[in-house]
Amino acid sequence: MLNLSSKQLRRAANLKDKIESLQKELDRILGASTPDQNGAAPKRKMSAAGRRKIAAAARARWAKVKGRKSAAKPIKKARRKMSAAARAKIAAAARARWKTAKAQGKNTL
Repeated sequence: MLNLSSKQLRRAANLKDKIESLQKELDRILGASTPDQNGAAPKRKMSAAGRRKIAAAARARWAKVKGRKSAAKPIKKARRKMSAAARAKIAAAARARWKTAKAQGKNTL
């Protein structure tokens, strides 16, 4: 592409112009929408009623999501309380384990 002569570049530019003009004529004949300068088709316009419907549907979706989220909050469990007697039994058992471990010369259980 870089090794083209000026004559070849001029000819390529002319061909491109012809192609564009023929494309415009074809679109005019067929009634197709003509692309803008960037090659993109013109933007579609939405009616206000259509926009309202889409907005209402989006609001309904978000309300549904938010409603589930608040209802699905985990219920905090009440902490189970240990009686003083049970706690004393566990502490006594732990002391006994440590006593036997230390008698064997261990620093860990």
